[in-house]
Amino acid sequence: MPVTRALRKSRMRWRVFAFVALGAALVALGARMTEGFQSPQDYVALVVIEGVITTNAQRMAVLEDLAEDEQVKAVIVRINSPGGSTAGGEELYETLTKLRAEKPVVAVINEVGASAAYMSAIAADRVFARRLSIVGSIGVLFSHVDASGLLNTIGIDLDKVASGPLKAEPDSDEPLQGEVRASLQALVDDSYNWFVDIVAERRGLSRSRTLELADGRIVNGRVALEAGLIDEFGGEAEAIAWLETQEVEEDLPVYRAFPLPLSDWERFNNILGGDIASFLGFDLASVDAVTLDGLVSVWHVGL
Repeated sequence: MPVTRALRKSRMRWRVFAFVALGAALVALGARMTEGFQSPQDYVALVVIEGVITTNAQRMAVLEDLAEDEQVKAVIVRINSPGGSTAGGEELYETLTKLRAEKPVVAVINEVGASAAYMSAIAADRVFARRLSIVGSIGVLFSHVDASGLLNTIGIDLDKVASGPLKAEPDSDEPLQGEVRASLQALVDDSYNWFVDIVAERRGLSRSRTLELADGRIVNGRVALEAGLIDEFGGEAEAIAWLETQEVEEDLPVYRAFPLPLSDWERFNNILGGDIASFLGFDLASVDAVTLDGLVSVWHVGL
């Protein structure tokens, strides 16, 4: 019957389409799985620092391995970050400082290198940025939401039993004041002073001049160069050219060392999960946000 023949043809077309789609997916998956391959030869390692900075044991282990790897002749740290936690910035600064003692390290600030990200950048031997990159925001903050007015309006009172007057403070049902504010201000000041000291040391600035720049302001790369916060304008090409003046062999390949390449299963899961999420109308990127709580050195938490 004509209807039956039409259904058979339609079913055959769908089968062919499904096989073609499956083949294309497998080819794409194979191509993506080969990304991140590193040739067993001397090279320049690329470390990418993006988004909100927190402590990261895997990142620290990679940087420590790079310091010991004789095939790694230099390291480029590519930065695009508004900062993050003070502990995360300190960890990255200290690890890069140890790495710098073993081989040349150069930092490249792309769009943003502020707060804890700038703290990390100055651990390098040389800092590059674009003229219109955002740099600076030298400072520390502790934020607190006072919801006492709202809670009083709706008739909610929070109570607690604590071992001391500063335990579990500040509370969201009262303003930040008195002894509680003073204790947190001391915490912020101590962390801030350490930040100022390393900026002054690494950038060759007097402490008084550093304090002038360390009021939390952001500046563009042009102003940062004039102020001594960076060394040169440029990106990775300029960074490589500078490395070659530091007795690093010319034309070495550049391979990404961090973040580490995903495993085959992680790649497959991400591809499959992304396709399913897109089909269902979900945006996985919006789920990948990091919420910071506590002492932070960050220019814009919402970035």
